[in-house]
Amino acid sequence: MKLLAGRWQVGTLLRRYQRFLADVRLQGGEIITAHCPNTGAMTNCWAPGDQVYLSESNDPKRRTRFTLEIVCHQGHRIGIHSRRANDLVADALNQGQLEGFEGHSEVVREHRFLDSRVDFKLMYPQGNAMLIEVKSVTYLKSKGLGLFPDAPSARGLKHLSALISAKAQGLQAALVFCVQHSGIHRVAPALDIDPAYGARLAEAQAQGVLIKAFKVGFRLPYAAISKPLPVCLDQGGLL
Repeated sequence: MKLLAGRWQVGTLLRRYQRFLADVRLQGGEIITAHCPNTGAMTNCWAPGDQVYLSESNDPKRRTRFTLEIVCHQGHRIGIHSRRANDLVADALNQGQLEGFEGHSEVVREHRFLDSRVDFKLMYPQGNAMLIEVKSVTYLKSKGLGLFPDAPSARGLKHLSALISAKAQGLQAALVFCVQHSGIHRVAPALDIDPAYGARLAEAQAQGVLIKAFKVGFRLPYAAISKPLPVCLDQGGLL
């Protein structure tokens, strides 16, 4: 299990605005403005009155002292801090506990490849390598189906293109959906939101890019990758 943050506050979410800001009433009654570290729409992830967990920082250079980490919405725990997905995958990789990604000798973060920066590069004793891109999934559509992205994503398209190029150059490549929503049990592309991403994802799979999904288990203040989940390229048939 990975410690998400050393200092926590619990509060009630009042509103999210300007994408990166949220007003929260702490348990003591104080109303604060927190950083909301999520660039997506956060569809079906929050509502005014939801209980939230925030990490607290003493960094005087920060504009906001608190960071919104987890929202408790409709009976589910949702990790809305997108970068936590990379940290949790890194923790699992370093411990050799990410199913299907064992046997590597080195884990390199933020690897530069062509005109992109890929989240991970795995080095293997035989000299071969694998590039991995991680995407945080929090959009619960219905009946356990989680969709990505929750808003059109030019950046996501660019990353898929980089993975396809890596395969063309003889490297291994993988896309990992890190599911930070306790109610999601399978993952699919959001074809109605970003059909281009769905098409590029299908192309990547056809070119040999490994596509996997893993669920995060929360035991605050800890979290960890808990188990693999099925991926459906058409929101119906499993990959």
